[in-house]
Amino acid sequence: MVFIKIRDNESIEEALRRFKRECERNGILKEIKRREHYLTPSVKRKLRQQESLRKMRRMRRKRASRA
Repeated sequence: MVFIKIRDNESIEEALRRFKRECERNGILKEIKRREHYLTPSVKRKLRQQESLRKMRRMRRKRASRA
């Protein structure tokens, strides 16, 4: 749970900005989006495999451009 203490002479906008930054740092929005829809284990596995293939292709392209 994220909470901030409002400083002396701090406007609500500044406090809200700090709160949003803390939420982003802690990955709360990412977690909410991840839990928004249920994914079956087979779909999760498929997505992980696609992501790893994408990473491998990117690395391969990077290495080829260096050579």
